[in-house]
Amino acid sequence: MGRREAIADAAIRLVATRGLRGLTHRAVDAEAGLPPGSTSYYLRTRDALLAACVNRMLTRDVGGMPPAGGDPLDLIVTMTVTLAHTRPDDLIARYELSLEAARRPELRTAIDEGGRQLRTMLAQLLAALDVPTPDQAAWPVAAMLDGLMYDRVAGVGATLTPTAYETAVRRAVTALITGLKTTSEPNPGS
Repeated sequence: MGRREAIADAAIRLVATRGLRGLTHRAVDAEAGLPPGSTSYYLRTRDALLAACVNRMLTRDVGGMPPAGGDPLDLIVTMTVTLAHTRPDDLIARYELSLEAARRPELRTAIDEGGRQLRTMLAQLLAALDVPTPDQAAWPVAAMLDGLMYDRVAGVGATLTPTAYETAVRRAVTALITGLKTTSEPNPGS
């Protein structure tokens, strides 16, 4: 792993554990075990540091996608459960950064681009499940998955056993996919 990745990883951990107020160049240097000034050498501004966090999480999200093949519904469930279990800091940081993006247009752009890429991949899985208009369906499915992961890391879902959480995710995803497959799109002319 290179310095930029180590810096982004440390920044993500800081955002997850201390919030955005705890994210400083000096704190990232200390968290990453780097000499003072290293973070500001690679990422001069706070905006560059925030964008590095978003881009690093997106790289891990895309790299964490299971290989093609297998049941698409199982892939969606597995990705959701695995992400909530193995990368809770990424999720917490993502939610913090998403809220901050409401006030920072340049950060909003990076988050929106990452969301579009992930929804495109999700749409491919939905197409394999014969969901009509998978590009349109990817938004509500992604929103529900985000809600399930948010509840796991920041809500009462954290109290569920891993088995109970996976069962609940599978049930919710199955119900949503079934509903999307049986509900026709409204006629735009009506």
